[in-house]
Amino acid sequence: QVQLVESGGGSVQAGGSLRLSCAASRYTSAFYLMAWFRQAPGKEREGVAGIRSDSRTTYAESVKGRFTISQDTVKRTLYLQMNSLKPEDTAMYFCAYGVGYAEVLIPESYNYWGQGTQVTVSS
Repeated sequence: QVQLVESGGGSVQAGGSLRLSCAASRYTSAFYLMAWFRQAPGKEREGVAGIRSDSRTTYAESVKGRFTISQDTVKRTLYLQMNSLKPEDTAMYFCAYGVGYAEVLIPESYNYWGQGTQVTVSS
């Protein structure tokens, strides 16, 4: 089992920044992937950014140049730095953990999920 605990959400005005964190209880494999997903009311969950155990990153087109995913493997913590936030970034943000070499930005690649943290961006 892997427990994931997100923090760092909140309310900001458009153009502002937030940093999300996700603490993992353990890694179950040397070859893992972690990602941030988001889900707005009435919409499907979408992949925002992902990172593999070798630190290769992948971003959704909608956040490229604004969001940065990173990890601290000693602390087993995943981060998402979000800059230039837009109202359309408003959603519940979830951290996810999976193993192997699956596709990074699809929910089916992940076995474990956090409870989520709300991000609200006002115009």
